[in-house]
Parts: sequence; C-alpha cells; structure tokens
Amino acid sequence: MSTTVLVINSGSSSIKYQLIEPEEGVVVASGLVERIGEAAGLLRHTFEGVDTRLTEPVADHGAGLRRVLELFAEVGPDLGAAGIVAVGHRVVQGGARYSGPALVDEKVLADIEELIPLAPLHNPPNLRGIQVARELLPDVPHVAVFDTAFFSDLPDAAATYALDREVAKRYRVRRYGAHGTSHQYVSRTAATVVGRPLEELRQVVLHLGNGASASAVVGGRAVDTSMGMTPLEGLVMGTRTGDIDPAVIFHLSRNAGFTIDEIDDLFNRRSGLKGLSGQNDMREVHALVADGDAGARLALDVYAHRLRKYVGAYAAVMGGLDVLSFTAGIGENDDIVRAEALRGLEFLGIELDAARNTGRLSEPKVVSTDGSRVTVLVVPTKEEQEIARQTVSLL
Repeated sequence: MSTTVLVINSGSSSIKYQLIEPEEGVVVASGLVERIGEAAGLLRHTFEGVDTRLTEPVADHGAGLRRVLELFAEVGPDLGAAGIVAVGHRVVQGGARYSGPALVDEKVLADIEELIPLAPLHNPPNLRGIQVARELLPDVPHVAVFDTAFFSDLPDAAATYALDREVAKRYRVRRYGAHGTSHQYVSRTAATVVGRPLEELRQVVLHLGNGASASAVVGGRAVDTSMGMTPLEGLVMGTRTGDIDPAVIFHLSRNAGFTIDEIDDLFNRRSGLKGLSGQNDMREVHALVADGDAGARLALDVYAHRLRKYVGAYAAVMGGLDVLSFTAGIGENDDIVRAEALRGLEFLGIELDAARNTGRLSEPKVVSTDGSRVTVLVVPTKEEQEIARQTVSLL
C-alpha cells in the first residue's frame, strides 16, 4: 500500500472517515459512526467492498474514534502497515486568519476554540475530534483543513457587509463562506474536464445538498460566495431560509413575540424546502409536485429562482461565464433541478443538452450542448480527497 492520509470529519453526533491514497485519490477504506451519545450508536466500516455494520452504544467522540481504530485492526486495513503520513481534519470555521491548511499545534487548537461563536454547532465537535485523534494517533502529524479557507481572501467588496465598521471589526462580522473544500475541488476538477488552464476560467460552482452554496471563481480564486458570516445566507436549502430581509427578525420579535432562539430555530431548522413544502428532501418534494401539491411546486420554483438569480449575479461580478458546475447530493443526482435552475439563462450562452443531463451522474460529465458558449458540468464532489490533498501539500 502506498502513502495514505486518514481524513476525519467530526460532527455533533457523528464521525465520518476515509483512508485515502492522495496521489491517485483512491479511497482504501471508509466509515461512519452515528448517534454518538444515544442508547444505540451505529457504526459502518467499508474495506475491499465489504460493509461491516454494528449497533452498539457509543458514549462520546473518544469512544467513537477508539472503535474506528479497532475496526481498522479487526476488519482492515492494518493502520500500522497502511503508510499513514498524516491525519487530515475538517474544520468548518477558520475565520479570516487561515487561508490554507494548518499543522495542528496548541495555537491552532486555541484558534479553533476561539472561533466557536462563529460556528457554535460545528467547531466544538471538530475540535474534540482533533484532540481525541491526537491522543490516539500521536506519532503522525495532524492537519486542520478549513471550510472557510478558500474564501478567506475574497475581495473586500465581496467580504464586507455595509455595517458600522467598528461593530463589524469588534465582533468579526464579515462574509466567511462555507463548503470551501468542495468549491475548490470542483473548480479545479472542472478545468481539467474542459481541458483549459484554471487561470483563464470564470466559473460558477453550485454546491447543492441539504445545505447549499454558490461561488464565483476567477482564475482559481474565489471572488464571491453565497454563504455569509454563517451558513444561513444565500440559496434556499433543506431547512434554511437563505437570503431573507433581516427586518423579518424585528417583525417576528415585536409583533409575534418570538425570542431570538425561536427565530434562530425557525430560520435554520423549519424553513427552506421544509418550511414551504413540509419536506426537506428534494426527492420528496418532487413526489409531492407529481401529485399536484401547490406548496411543493412553489418550493421548487423558489429554489430554482434563487439559483438563477445567483448565476446571473455572479456572471455580472466576473464579467462573463465560461464554466458552470453542479455538485453535491442534489446537484449530482437531480436532473430536474439542474434543468429548472438553467431555464431562461440562454441569454448568458447556456444551452443544456436534455439527453446528456438525464439521470444521476457519478462521474464528471459535460451536460451542455456542443454549441453552448458556457460549458455546463456535473462534477461529483470529493471533499475528503481535497482534505487529503491539502494535508499532503502542507507537509
């Protein structure tokens, strides 16, 4: 076995992991620990095409990572012989200070902890995962790869809110973005697919999953992105509002008696597709539309309208558009959403090929016509592979 990187993504109640050969992007083994802290945890470990599934209590992230290492020993591959050169960790929020991966030391750990107010749901489990992994695997370097890094050097005009500048500076209010590893991977892969230098391309990347974000990328550098200080801003998502007049907060507080916590819950967990249709899964929304449900039809229309709006805006920001890529769960698998998102954008030079666009796509593919001035792609994202690549590049 060649050089490998163990990539760990610690969520609030889960641990996702992959053992990757970064040079070829080969996933040697992968797994998932879910329902951490609940009565019955779920563990899945995949190696050489064999899935091992277990149901047992997993008390905390420390216990979860210990079981992961035991599964490597019991099922394979043996980590001692796997050629691990590092452990790469996904960290959601790196603030404006991290523009790339960072070798984990006490200063990096302190920074991740300090940034918890900007990502209160994500940075704490990310931090705990790093701490536990360093205890269990002390003989290899650990690297933090930040979701926000790709957007850390946005142009000031894109990163800055028109807020009192002293307030913004004191409380670190600016656009940080999210899904950066995905946007970076997809924009670089897209250049390879179209056979053109990354440096000469103007790209829009649409990362469409339960969480969704758009980015404008010029010459490989992000110049704008839809998510803001938090992942709430931007596109319509599974349960999040995306863009909304901030005065709605004042209105609900003054006239409906909502507390800040209730509004937070409403905007983040009870809105988006779920708020409009009752379902946050786009597959269920499509089923409701097929049954004639008006709320679901409106949800799909609002979702697509917001996508078209961002594509047009980013074409204006970049002074044109060469490549547009769909990625993530909805972007890769939902041909209806892809078609709806691009309907009416022919004036930008976008011509979708209905036959090429059909179905779920698991490999990079051009879905525009041969005559389309803008090349439209589906590029399956590989965030773990990007984390492994950045980890090795740092070392």
